[in-house]
Amino acid sequence: MKPRILSLGISIASLLVGATSLRAAATPAASGSGQPALTVYNQGFAVVRERVPLDLKAGENPVEFVGATSQLEPDSVVLRDPTGKVQLRILEQSYRADVMSEPLLLALNEGRELDFVVRDQDAKEYTVRGKVIRSGYNPGGERMAPIVEVDGQLRFSLPGEPLFPALAGDGILKPTLTWKLAAAQAARFEAELGYVTGGLSWHAAYNLVAPEKGDTLDIVGWVTVNNQSGKTFENATMKLMAGDVNKIQEPKGRPAMARMEMMTMAAADAVVTEKAFDEFHLYSLPRAVTLRDRESKQVEFMRATGVKAPVIYVYDGAAMFGVFHGGMIRDPGYGTQGNTKVWVMREFRNSEENNLGLPLPKGRLRFYRQDDADGRLEFTGENELDHTARNELVRVKTGDAFDVVGERIRTNFTGSNRQDFAEESFEIKVRNRKTEPIRVRVVEHLYRWSRWSITASSDEFEKKDAQTIEFTVPVAPDQEKSITYTVRYEWR
Repeated sequence: MKPRILSLGISIASLLVGATSLRAAATPAASGSGQPALTVYNQGFAVVRERVPLDLKAGENPVEFVGATSQLEPDSVVLRDPTGKVQLRILEQSYRADVMSEPLLLALNEGRELDFVVRDQDAKEYTVRGKVIRSGYNPGGERMAPIVEVDGQLRFSLPGEPLFPALAGDGILKPTLTWKLAAAQAARFEAELGYVTGGLSWHAAYNLVAPEKGDTLDIVGWVTVNNQSGKTFENATMKLMAGDVNKIQEPKGRPAMARMEMMTMAAADAVVTEKAFDEFHLYSLPRAVTLRDRESKQVEFMRATGVKAPVIYVYDGAAMFGVFHGGMIRDPGYGTQGNTKVWVMREFRNSEENNLGLPLPKGRLRFYRQDDADGRLEFTGENELDHTARNELVRVKTGDAFDVVGERIRTNFTGSNRQDFAEESFEIKVRNRKTEPIRVRVVEHLYRWSRWSITASSDEFEKKDAQTIEFTVPVAPDQEKSITYTVRYEWR
C-alpha cells in the first residue's frame, strides 16, 4: 500500500495578513482582500504574499501598510499589479518595527521627568516624580538597567510604573511599511505584496511503530510549524519548501519568546500534495489555516503501513580509527584499542515496493515497539533523517545492543620502519546472548596505508570501499562467532 500524504487541515500555515491595513493618500484604511499565502522554508524563513487594495491618483502617492512581520527583510519587498496593467514605481520605502512598548517610550523620554505610580503593601497608590537619565533600551542588543533620578539620587531601577504622555504622532503599534508610490495615471486595483521574513520555520518528525517481533514498521510523518515572526496569520494558504536553499544568514533578530502555545490538530480528509520544484520539493496544504504569533502547530502529512525495515547488528570494533588520512601509519600501537558495543540499526528502502516512495523531508525518526503483554508502545531509540529522495536506502542507528557483545584483539604484528612491509592479524569475536539467532555485520578498517591485501581470512568478506571490508556472519543463540584475518601493507 503506497503511503498517503495527508492533509493538514490545521494550523500551520496561514501566514499572511490578519489585522492588516493599507492606507493610500486620503483613502480610508482598507484591509487586505483575498486569501493570504505563505511559503515556509525549513531554514527559518518564509515568503509572505497577500492582495491589498490600492486607490492611487496620478503622480505621487503616500501609502502606509500596517501589519507586516517584525522580522521582515525590507529589501525583499515586492509591490506590483499581478495583472501587469498598472505600472507602479516605488520612489521611497521605509520600514519601522519599533512598535510602542514601555522600554521604547522610556527611550523617547530620556532627559525628561515622568510620574511613576507606586503601590504600597496596602495597595494604596501614590506618585513619585523622576527624571529618566537612561532608559536601558538597546534595540538588537542586551538591555541595560534603567537609571532614574529621584530627589537628587540615582536609581538603577524604575521607582514604579511609568506614566507617559499621549502617544506621539510618529508612534506605531505594529510594524509598518511606508511608501511613496508613483503612478502614471489614477488607478484602483488589488496589488500583490510579497516579502521575505524571518521568524517562521518548519520541520518534519517521524514516528515508526513496530510489533514486538518482526521487521515491519508503520510510519506516521508530522510537520511542526513555528511562528516567532511577531504577527498572527489568519485563514491563509500555506506551502512548505523542503531542501537546502542557499540563504545568506542575517544577524539574529529578537529572541524567541520562552512561552509557546503548542497545538496539535487532527488530519482532515483532504490531501497534502507534493511536487518537485526547481531542485527542491514543495508540499501544499489543502486547507486555509490560522497561525498565531508565538504558536507552534503540528500536522500529520504522511502515513505508511507494512514498511519492511529489518534490524541490523553492526560491530565496528575500531570505529575511532576508521578514517584513512592518506599517510603511512607504521606505529605498531595504532588501532589496537577497540570497543565492545554492537550497534542496532534499522534499514529500509524509500520505494513504492516498500509502501513508501515519497520524497521525505529531513527530520527526527523516533522508533517504538509494541509490548504484546499490554499492547502499549515503548520507545526504542531515535536518530536524524536527512532529506531523502525516492528509492534511496535509509539506514539509521537506534542504539547499542544489550545482549550482543563484540571483542576485537590484535593477535600478531610484523614490521618496522626498516622494512618495506607490515603484516597485522586480528581476531574478532561476537557473542549472542539472545534467545534467537542473529546476523552481524563486522566492519574492519584498513587504515595504515593505501596498498594492502588480505592474505588470510577465516570467513568471506566484501570490500566496501578502498579502506573498508565487511564480514556478515550468523551467530546462533547464546553462542560466540570468531573471525580471523591477516592484512599485509606494502610501504613501497
